Amino acid sequence: MNALIPAAILIVWLILGYKIYGRFIEKKVIQVDTSRLTPARELNDGIDYSPAKKALLFGHHFSSIAGAGPILGPLLGVLYFGWLGALIWVGLGSVFLGAVHDFTSLMTSVQNKGRSLADISEQTLGRRTKVIFSIFLWMALALVIAVFAVVASKTLVSQPEIVIPTFGLIFLAMGFGWLVYQKNINVVLATLGALVVLGILIYLGELYPVVLPVTIAGLSPQKFWFFILIIYSLFASALPVWFLLQPRDYISTWILFLGLGVGYLGLIVFHPNLQAPAFTTFRSEGGPLWPMLFVIIACGAISGFHSVVASGTTAKQLPDEGSGRIIGYGAMITEAALAGLVIFIAAGALLWDPSGAKHAFGFQYIISSTGDPIRAFAVGYGRLVGALPGLTLALGTFFGMVMLNAFVLTTLDTGTRLGRFIFSELLGEYGALYRNRWVASAVILAVALSLGATESYKAIWPVFGASNQLVAALALIVVTSYLVSRHKPKKYTLYPAIFMLLTTIGALIYQGYTFLHKGSYHLAFICLVLVALAVVIVFDARQLFRKQAQ
Repeated sequence: MNALIPAAILIVWLILGYKIYGRFIEKKVIQVDTSRLTPARELNDGIDYSPAKKALLFGHHFSSIAGAGPILGPLLGVLYFGWLGALIWVGLGSVFLGAVHDFTSLMTSVQNKGRSLADISEQTLGRRTKVIFSIFLWMALALVIAVFAVVASKTLVSQPEIVIPTFGLIFLAMGFGWLVYQKNINVVLATLGALVVLGILIYLGELYPVVLPVTIAGLSPQKFWFFILIIYSLFASALPVWFLLQPRDYISTWILFLGLGVGYLGLIVFHPNLQAPAFTTFRSEGGPLWPMLFVIIACGAISGFHSVVASGTTAKQLPDEGSGRIIGYGAMITEAALAGLVIFIAAGALLWDPSGAKHAFGFQYIISSTGDPIRAFAVGYGRLVGALPGLTLALGTFFGMVMLNAFVLTTLDTGTRLGRFIFSELLGEYGALYRNRWVASAVILAVALSLGATESYKAIWPVFGASNQLVAALALIVVTSYLVSRHKPKKYTLYPAIFMLLTTIGALIYQGYTFLHKGSYHLAFICLVLVALAVVIVFDARQLFRKQAQ
């Protein structure tokens, strides 16, 4: 089958989902009131609470939730189970689960003074749920920061051409934020200027790749960049959102918009046939189709990390409730379009080995200890872009790496700020020290530094996929409990919560058994603890629902 047919179906489906189901959730469930002050205006402090321009906030939110997730997950989903199952899950999951999860998480926080879902859970489900949920989220964020800092540092070493645009973007963003918010420069003009400068930075990166010496102050190049990124995250998480975080993510979003547009244009021109099978097997190297496909492909369908962003940084910047749907629901739909493009790249633009002994996405990506899905995406993207007049495979591959690395870095600074919020919400009542933004940021970065520098994150990363989807299930439970307390319709979040809860518990049980069989007792124990966590919170939610029904 030609890739253009399912691509057209997906795009039409996503647009209709946003316009019809998104509007339905907005009116029926959220019950938006545009006259109500949002936390950004009511609690404006110029640091974390600050009303953002809608376009900039969309850029921040989208950049933060995207990261590498909607690229790596779909690649593996196609590899293990075929392109059809991956595409159906992205299409249905994004409209009925993921976008609803993101949108309702955002608006629940907005209607509760910008508090995180973990903090909100205390008023509906009790103190125990808040403590458990907060600790779990905080540790998950520390793990994400460590892993993404390692991934980004390795990319800076392997692709020295992206060093200048990566760090130049930081200073470009600060200048953009100052001009737009302090000097009231028109956003459109500032955006055009920023894109020109960004293009110059990318060009300079190609001309002057930054290759580090073998050792720097006793550190390898990878370790050096890792420490630099941790230091950057400290300052980025404590500076005002309008000065760095928001404009940086906004400019990064233009990189992805450009990449997404050029990618789909390349798909039209290249119009490859889907070489990968539509369906491979019900049980693969990745595990059984259910529940593992729904864990492997998270971003692009539904991801718990999105609720943390939505109820963390985004809720504190939303200028009015009427902007919630385009940011909360719309950003998830846009991410699904990206995940769809990756599926078509995996199935049509990369070589597929039909031998059955070992499936391979051609070139340098083979499922083995040396497999490199990031490089696979860049090469496949380069093949699409290379089909366009005046562009080449090498240029497309390079831009694919720039695009991916820009979003990995947005996850770093956003994740650090989110960890700071959760830390202060949980311990802030015990003293001003715990509410200090520098201290709270330094604590989570110290843990991330330890996990990344010693590579101990590798011991627990295999369970992150399931734990991320557990966050999605628990976030939907918290949102549902809030809706129940306000006598609003609950089934549109409750049914997705039940599906994700059963799926996540199934994945954890499967993974726990597999780890136990392999002798990885610590991973099996973590799976058991996560299942127990889910059971406790579900028990508390069940008590609430019973009480409200009386």
